[in-house]
Amino acid sequence: MSSIYKKYQLKPVINASGRMTILGVSTPQPEVVAAVNLGLNHYFEMQDLVDKTGAYIAGLLGVESAVVVSCASAGIAQAVAAVIIKDDADLLLNLHAKPIHGPCEIVLAKGHNVNYGAPVATMVALGGGKVVEAGWANECSAEQLAAVITPNTAAILYIKSHHTVQKSMLSVAEAVAVAKSHGVPLIVDAAAEEDLRLYYQLGADLVIYSGAKAIEGPSSGLVLGREQYVAWVKKQGKGIGRAMKVGKEGILGLTCAIETYLLREKESGEQMVAKMRPFIAALNEIHGVSAKVVWDGAGRDIARTEISFDQAALGRSAIDMVAALKGGPIAIYFREYKANEGKVEVDVRSVSDSQLSTISEQIQQLLKEKLL
Repeated sequence: MSSIYKKYQLKPVINASGRMTILGVSTPQPEVVAAVNLGLNHYFEMQDLVDKTGAYIAGLLGVESAVVVSCASAGIAQAVAAVIIKDDADLLLNLHAKPIHGPCEIVLAKGHNVNYGAPVATMVALGGGKVVEAGWANECSAEQLAAVITPNTAAILYIKSHHTVQKSMLSVAEAVAVAKSHGVPLIVDAAAEEDLRLYYQLGADLVIYSGAKAIEGPSSGLVLGREQYVAWVKKQGKGIGRAMKVGKEGILGLTCAIETYLLREKESGEQMVAKMRPFIAALNEIHGVSAKVVWDGAGRDIARTEISFDQAALGRSAIDMVAALKGGPIAIYFREYKANEGKVEVDVRSVSDSQLSTISEQIQQLLKEKLL
């Protein structure tokens, strides 16, 4: 492995930020790697592979239908295109070349219209949709969502993510009720969520997951839901989905990853806390640095270490520390959403005990260098 880093002059990385796209997301289990290799080395009738793996996944999850796509972002774009185009064969081939005469507005809470690495609105636009925001940046109720639904509404889109505003936002169940009462489909982007059945069971028509995040598969995505809507998503392979196609290795790798994901015991938040205790104790020994356990803002059973840097005591800000640690001989990446407040978070799910020690040692070393 080290030869790869040397050959291409790549910097080793400690991923303390979680399952993030910018770092390659996750490291699949050996059986998933084997399924990817099998896919790479064999031929298939691709539509047959798409249909039958989708049916197999649907059976595993107890949903009407499912399809593997290239990533969760592609899932959003193709789901939007699906609810706009439906069975219109001409529009399928000319989505961005001809006017759309039917409903094309995609309603979502203003606080859900975020940039998760790319803007939600860009994915909606790729699918031919036009975003209509409901509520305010810090508030959206079921009534506010319903108020912007018109005959031109093609779907409601709900973004279930830590990137979105969490307070004063309607729940998925409330969004389902609004969608059903107005006769429009509900699409839930649940890219990093861990429960592969919950949102479908709550009544969402299409649910989108990243294949490489919680599921720990190869780069891929999963769209599941009602049979007719998934069928329309599949049709996008001859439309905008052609530019987002997933390979045979991704399809087989994700199918295997879902099987193993459903069977393996999940690491609990309390187990993460136990793993972090020595790390937190070591950090709290460093002058100007304090650390504690915090829990996932989106409500998942994920515990993290929050590190606070006292700028007055250290003579450098958290932003400076983050930049310096990324620029070291081993690039260390944190969750840095609150770096402007002097805080970063460490996600320990992809970090070994020895790497946690390296992080605390590198912080200590940086601060010693500053004092010299």
